[in-house]
Amino acid sequence: MLKSRRLTLLLEAEKKQNSSTAATLALSSVHADTGEVLPIIFRPPAVLPISAPIVYAAFLPHSTVKTALLCQFLLQSYFTAFNYANRNASSAKEKKISLKQLLLNVGTVSYATCTGTLPQIIINRLQVRNVPMQNFCRTVLPVPLAAILAFLNLSTVRSEETDNGIQVFDSEGNAVGLSKAAGEKAVRETALSRAALIGATAAGPNLIASLLQRTRFFQKRSLLLVPLRPFSVVFLLGLMIPVSFSLFPQLGTIKKENLEEELQGAALEGGHLYYHRGL
Repeated sequence: MLKSRRLTLLLEAEKKQNSSTAATLALSSVHADTGEVLPIIFRPPAVLPISAPIVYAAFLPHSTVKTALLCQFLLQSYFTAFNYANRNASSAKEKKISLKQLLLNVGTVSYATCTGTLPQIIINRLQVRNVPMQNFCRTVLPVPLAAILAFLNLSTVRSEETDNGIQVFDSEGNAVGLSKAAGEKAVRETALSRAALIGATAAGPNLIASLLQRTRFFQKRSLLLVPLRPFSVVFLLGLMIPVSFSLFPQLGTIKKENLEEELQGAALEGGHLYYHRGL
């Protein structure tokens, strides 16, 4: 039977628990299913330097809807492309992106961009002058909105995995078939990790600033809070990237009883099968 070389390496690393840094970096540069080298900007080490300025700009208080739209467009475009590049492609019939998937990606970016700009649209279109309401729209509302959009973005871009299923493997790395149940589990776990990444990064800077504003030191030196926001965004994003990527195992497992009937017979050793979750 066919074997996934990268999955076999992951299985061996999991058993030995001594995979080297060089091997880890090499695996992160190659797509798990296609074996193709990932573009540099869509590799895990590139997420922080590329997304940090975009995330910082997206959650700044904006004065116009146009600037808010532009920042949200950049944010949603990058993560849509990252989600697609790091998907599980084991069920893909063609290497090139299909017209359906292209339209789905474009629609996801368009919808998420407009929805992400909603707080600024509310302030401008409704001419909100009430300070507490402005603070709510600029500091509170964007947090759950960003987390929900991150979840929906990944779920939509990778919907092919839930529709067609993903390849599952036994403990020796042998491919045993496509499983929709494993696809749903992989997409759900990755979407939750992405929501945690964006949601925590959106909430953290405002929470840190509000706590520091209550201290005597920053009450007397309020100007020191100005450079604090970009530093806190970079710090939290850098902290949450490895946390979110490792929130669920990269090499996922699915129990025998949760598999399709035709695949349950292959889950003999340990009562479960393996799958590549994606990022």
